[in-house]
Amino acid sequence: MTSVEGVDVVVVGGGTVGGWAACFLREAGLSVLLLEAGTLGRGASSRAAGMVRAQGGTEPAVRLGMWSQEFYRGQAERYGVDSGFVATGYYMPCFAEAEVAAAHERIAMQNALGLAARWVEPEDVDAGNPAMAPGRTLGASYFPGDGWIDPPRNVLAYATVLATSGVQVRERTSFTGLLTEGGRVTGVQTSRGEVGCTAVVLTGGPGLAAVGAAAGARRIWSGGTRHQVVVTAAHPDLAPERLPMVFDVTSGIYWRPEDGGLLWGMSNPDEPPGEAADFDQGYFALMRARMAELVPVTAHLGLRRQWAATIDYTPDHLPILGPMLAADGSPVAGAWVAAAGGHGMMWGPGVSRAAADLALAGTTSVVDVTDLGMDRFDDSGRSRLAADPIALPFPQQA
Repeated sequence: MTSVEGVDVVVVGGGTVGGWAACFLREAGLSVLLLEAGTLGRGASSRAAGMVRAQGGTEPAVRLGMWSQEFYRGQAERYGVDSGFVATGYYMPCFAEAEVAAAHERIAMQNALGLAARWVEPEDVDAGNPAMAPGRTLGASYFPGDGWIDPPRNVLAYATVLATSGVQVRERTSFTGLLTEGGRVTGVQTSRGEVGCTAVVLTGGPGLAAVGAAAGARRIWSGGTRHQVVVTAAHPDLAPERLPMVFDVTSGIYWRPEDGGLLWGMSNPDEPPGEAADFDQGYFALMRARMAELVPVTAHLGLRRQWAATIDYTPDHLPILGPMLAADGSPVAGAWVAAAGGHGMMWGPGVSRAAADLALAGTTSVVDVTDLGMDRFDDSGRSRLAADPIALPFPQQA
């Protein structure tokens, strides 16, 4: 890598988190090198469903969602490009009394943090969701500002900002090791040579654990699992004005409008963790039956598209933000870890901003990262934090 003798900071990973973190660091005046083993956005960042929800089940989830939505809304003015954010509103229906009680507690927490979420009575859920089967819910939590982005457009947006801001991007270049002296970062090893730096931000989505291993870190409890998305054929009943976003937390199915049809996604919690890109027809058939109960028109609609991708997750469904810990558990000065925990579209910009802040000053105002570091997990991957209850049904271990 003869064109790069040394930079202020190296960002590892060219997905949403790494891409926007590199942009923010460059905006702060640092010289930045972004390393990507493949090509920008080649993984889940370009194959996601694009859901952007601030209705989290924990304070970090809400704060990261709120920050990210504000960022998406302001991209065009700030950069001249954007990720295509559309606010459609998001319903989270309840089907049991225990879910109703939990939703009211969640709304109170969200309101206290400044999110204008509200409770919607069953008849109003039906009125706001004419494509849904009526009379099925006990009500729903709702926030009108939630929406979705276009994932490929998001990759194009941060790629454009990287190119125009002067970030040095090295695609098809693997991170192979961390150089340290006296417990402090001095550079990185790559498949194309060594590069000096004083700070490193480690991202990597489903591959973050391997990135951490290459850096000599204590195990990073971030894993990968299959996620499946389909888009139905178009139908008048699925016109966008009839189809806000919905998350059936009970089954782990979410949906939104897409090209006159319905985009919906699912993950199998009983599937072992690991890389998986093949489409699981059996699990799809199981979930399709549930979908037909909730949105009856889908029962007889063909599919225009279907795909699977490996997405990242953490055992407690929360992000990882904090210093990299060496194998002996000690922090490595100048090395930071950033993982969105399977919520790269939803929290990605907020996680990126927080990671950039940590690399710049060791602190951030985006979210309280005190308990979000690697040290919250024990040697078996058990977290001392309660899991965020509003998440896809990912495996419980990475």
